[in-house]
Amino acid sequence: MPDIADLTGFALVSLGLVATPGPNMIYLISRSILQGRAAGVVSLLGVVAGFVFYMLCAAFGVSALIFALPFAFRAIQIAGGAYLLYLAWASVRPGAGSLFQPRTELPKDGPRRLFMMGFVTNLLNPKIALLYVSLLPQFLAPEKGELMVQSLALGGTQILVSFAVNLGIVMAASSVAAWFVMRPTWAKAQRWLMAVVLSGLGLSILYGG
Repeated sequence: MPDIADLTGFALVSLGLVATPGPNMIYLISRSILQGRAAGVVSLLGVVAGFVFYMLCAAFGVSALIFALPFAFRAIQIAGGAYLLYLAWASVRPGAGSLFQPRTELPKDGPRRLFMMGFVTNLLNPKIALLYVSLLPQFLAPEKGELMVQSLALGGTQILVSFAVNLGIVMAASSVAAWFVMRPTWAKAQRWLMAVVLSGLGLSILYGG
């Protein structure tokens, strides 16, 4: 079982990633604005299902297997770090728009489709794949007990943190989006802040491994 320090550290990593705008955030904001909070909550449940899928993959040995293969693990670290640096550049390159600008062309869908879209959006979210495949294994330690139990504990922590933050985003989607749209200077600052966070995380993965 991970100790409090490991759980706290992974919770902070999870908080940093979920607070950084990405596919899940923009999808939940757009759905909540277009169809209301109820649709946002249903979409969020689909996102949570995606988290559970990744957590189970980690718990049943996918992450542990990669962790046991140093070359494969390092290759994933390099790919993950490089991708985060690309996201940092993409957020501030000329012509880049704020991720808080919601997409209004989304069609209105029923609960089942909302859930599945949330699930698929999260499954294809590179940030979450990076978290479970590259970052989570770094918190695993064989001397602390079964790797499956550790993976479930860490994954459960990440899900709780992400659910709480995303639920807040759903509840305040309209206000948050309107605030950034009406304040372009702050929207630009948000993009640069995101670039700094992503760059820091990407460099720490590339050179900390």
